[in-house]
Parts: sequence; C-alpha cells; structure tokens
Amino acid sequence: MLKQIVVVGASAAGLTAAETLRREGYAGGLTIVGDEVRLPYDRPPLSKQILRGAWEPSRIELRTSELLAELDAEWLLGTAAASLDSSARKITLADGRILGYDGLVIATGASPRRLPFGHELAGVHLLRTLDDTLALREGLTQARSVAIVGAGFLGAEVAAVTRELGLKVTMIDPLPTPMLRQLGSTVGQLLLELHEAHGVDVRCGTGVAGFVAADDQAAHGRDASVEVTNGRVAGIELGDGTTIPADLVLVAVGAQPAIGWLEGSGLSLGDGVECDQYCIAAPGVVAAGDVASWHHPGVGRRRLEHRMNATEQATAAAQNLLGQQIPFAPISYFWTHQYDVKIQVYGRSGDNLSFEIVAGHPSEGRFAALYGDGARVVGALAWNLPRQARLLRQHVLNQTPWHQALTPT
Repeated sequence: MLKQIVVVGASAAGLTAAETLRREGYAGGLTIVGDEVRLPYDRPPLSKQILRGAWEPSRIELRTSELLAELDAEWLLGTAAASLDSSARKITLADGRILGYDGLVIATGASPRRLPFGHELAGVHLLRTLDDTLALREGLTQARSVAIVGAGFLGAEVAAVTRELGLKVTMIDPLPTPMLRQLGSTVGQLLLELHEAHGVDVRCGTGVAGFVAADDQAAHGRDASVEVTNGRVAGIELGDGTTIPADLVLVAVGAQPAIGWLEGSGLSLGDGVECDQYCIAAPGVVAAGDVASWHHPGVGRRRLEHRMNATEQATAAAQNLLGQQIPFAPISYFWTHQYDVKIQVYGRSGDNLSFEIVAGHPSEGRFAALYGDGARVVGALAWNLPRQARLLRQHVLNQTPWHQALTPT
C-alpha cells in the first residue's frame, strides 16, 4: 500500500494527478513540488487573453484556495526538483531537501527551446510561464515592430494578438507554411493567407542567422566570436541575407520535455520520460503531460503537448499508480484561436497524412476535413465548424475506412 506520493510538477497535469489520487481514495501523504512560486494556473490563455490584456492573471487560476486546501497536500513551490534516484526512491530538490516516496508522478512539462544565440539581448523573449507573458505584454506596450521566430502554435497565436494590438509584425519560419507539422500543407497555406490578410509579414522558407543589436553590432549565429553585451535587439538577420527591423522578438521554436533533472535517475529517457501503455516509467513511477512519452496501444509511441492530454493522461497515470492498469489510448484533441478563426482537431493530423475537405469550403470561412493514413480515418479538423468537428470525431473513434468516410450518404 502506498503511504507517501510525491507529484513533481504543479501545473495542470500535476494538479489533476493529485485530485485523482484523492478522488480514487488515496489517503496517505501527498507532496506537490513546483519550480514556480505560483499555484496551478491554465497555460493556453497565456498566448491569447492574458497577452492581449483581456484577462487578469487571477482569471486563469485552476482552483480556489479552498479547493486546493481540500487536497490535504504539502505544497513545495518555488523549488525545482534537481535529481531522482529511482532505486532508492528519493528526490533531491534544488535547495538540498530530500524527499522519499513510494509513489511518484512526474509532471514537469516542457521548457521552451532557445536559439544558440541572441538571448542575452534585451527585448528577446520566450513564452512559457505567466511571468513570461506579463513581461512580453509589458514589452509590447513599448514596441514598434515585433518579430516572431517560429510559426507553430505559439508563434501563430502571438502573431495574431500582436497584430490585433496594432503592431507591425513579422513571422519567420524555415518551413513553407505556418503550422505545417501540426496541420499539414493545405491548412498551413490557409493560415499563411489568413495572417497575410491581417497584415503580418510572413517570411516562411527561411531561418534566422543572427540578431542585430541596437548599437548596430550583430549577434551572429554563424560567428561565435562576435560578442554582444548589454545590448538591445534592433532586428533579425535572416538566412536569405535580408534584415528585418524589430525592437521586440519572441522566440517560439518549440519546446523540449523537462527531463534534465532525471539524468542518471535510472529511468529510460528519450523524447520525454519513456512509459508503457499504462503511463508507468518504473515501479512506483508514472509520468503525465508534456513530459511523458508513452506507448499508445493503437498508434505507438507518442508525446503530446496539448492541454486536454495533460489532464486526461494525469488522470490515467494516477489511477494506474494506484494499481488499476488501464491502458491510456485517447482520441487526442487540441484547438487554436487566431483572429476570428477557431481550429479544432481530433486525433492525428499533419502533412504525412491524406487530407480531404468533407463539409463547407475555405472560401466560405468555415469547413471541416478528415485526415487518413491510406486505409482509415485517423483525424478530423474543423475551421469555424465546431459542431461538425464533434460529428467527425466519430469517424476517428470508429477508425472508419478512408473511402467509406468520403462516400456521400
């Protein structure tokens, strides 16, 4: 019987795991460790409502203090986990404290990737935490021109918000269209046209070679001998040789699972904490959310950085930590808001799949489509057609044969 469970990670996945443990009847000791000083909050609004200034930070708190108190947990916030010894079942925190456990939930999420240059310049931002967003929001009040490096979820959403704020925006990505990996070339091209229609200067098909400092000295990625200190960003040098003026830059080139503290832990690490179909990484250890790479029974190894997956997987992981052994095999779901467009996706999507529009049309400003792997439906997308998305989800759930799904009834 488990007597002491530690949850490392105090965001949506960690909180959901803790709540699930209590709901399933676990009455033992419960400790929740978080590297931020803040209590759990929701992250998707950071790049939209919070950045725009439409919501104040209190709006995204996931639970009231009264509900958190009902968990009867010890909260250790503002101190990151530094290492894990899975054999001895001990966690060492950054402040030197050692926590023993007989059950562990790893929910440390992901951290933003950095460019190999330029981050020492004032005006260059990353966005992952609420404090990151507040700093970026403050920077936008003083900015005249903004460059966004990366046209994935985060980059595209921030580009939309900054244009709505009336700023000059350039979005840069080496791939041919925004969100190509996530949504495929057809929807990616529509997003490119959407952003251009709203005045974004979209520079796809080229990378970033370096940053230009306000004193006209370049912080070049190609030349490590160039040193810039106490400078402020003034522009970006692109791989095609052009220079884009920018007094504020957001680097949004993806995220990597936060597993550095697990080196030498005895766990299997790859693109995240490697788990089996039950989200189990080792005896007494489960992982959930952005940090977890697990074996999906129907798809194979996956790691998802989606808000819904964080809570669904944390629920399954906590239940399995308590011995239920339920395979985690979800129909994944994610969404993005950009301008007046809401895109919703169920299941798998991307440029390596077949794509067919089955309702509406892009010219109408709303449509729905299916993704297939050549034999069956594996995903569904809706562009401003939320009801149709829920209907098409059934094809994903049923794994409808591809040609049958495309045949009018």
